Amino acid sequence: MTKLVLTVDDSRTIREMLRATLVEAGMEVLQAEDGVQGLEVLEGAVPDVIVTDINMPRMDGFGFIEAVRDSARHRAIPILVLTTESVGDKKDRARRLGATGWIVKPFDPAKLVNAIHRVAA
Repeated sequence: MTKLVLTVDDSRTIREMLRATLVEAGMEVLQAEDGVQGLEVLEGAVPDVIVTDINMPRMDGFGFIEAVRDSARHRAIPILVLTTESVGDKKDRARRLGATGWIVKPFDPAKLVNAIHRVAA
């Protein structure tokens, strides 16, 4: 069954790399530029997995994760954080807010696809 993945990242380059990687792996991809747009996309969709950056304008990844977890409709969706950040306190904060996993950029396409399959199982 095809997985539907929402990617949330302010970098057009990263969004395109994610789209190419996930489409090649047979997944459908929805995209958003920041947490605000990510929440707008979620009004009309329930993806199998969300992949989000942390550092974004308007609403960062922390605020986005918190908002998703506050939504009864989306609360159970696995959230993978994909970021250049590797600091332990940020990982801990993301986990406390409800992130499922953490992947550091630049990402390995095969590892990302495997992580998505793992958390969406």
